[in-house]
Amino acid sequence: MQEKNTGDLRMELMESANLDEFLSENKNSFNCECIPELLNNLLAEKDISKANLAKLSGTSEVYLHQIFAGKRKPSRNRLICLCYGLEASFDETQELLKYSGCAQLYPKNRRDAIIIYGLVHRTPLFEINDKLFTEDEETLF
Repeated sequence: MQEKNTGDLRMELMESANLDEFLSENKNSFNCECIPELLNNLLAEKDISKANLAKLSGTSEVYLHQIFAGKRKPSRNRLICLCYGLEASFDETQELLKYSGCAQLYPKNRRDAIIIYGLVHRTPLFEINDKLFTEDEETLF
């Protein structure tokens, strides 16, 4: 069976008379990747140790291990910090934010534009955090 795109799912949902039936019929169409799985895949791909990731992302090792074990759900800011530590691409960051249920980075938002610039130009997290502070924007940590 061919995977349904977002538009098809949205239309079917709007027209559905029974939510349980919709959920049952489309169970294979819903995102099922979990944050720990995505993070572990990125960690393996980037070949960074968890200890080094903790340093690069400004995250305690204990909290980091809880995130990777699925025991804690990181905030949007913490996920962005982890992406900086992993040197994730803009697209990888957007995917992680999307699957976590957090708002993706939006270039028309001034704060997000600064964060996007840092990701794309591989600016260290601490420099971007300083830039956010200097620009009177909410810092990442």
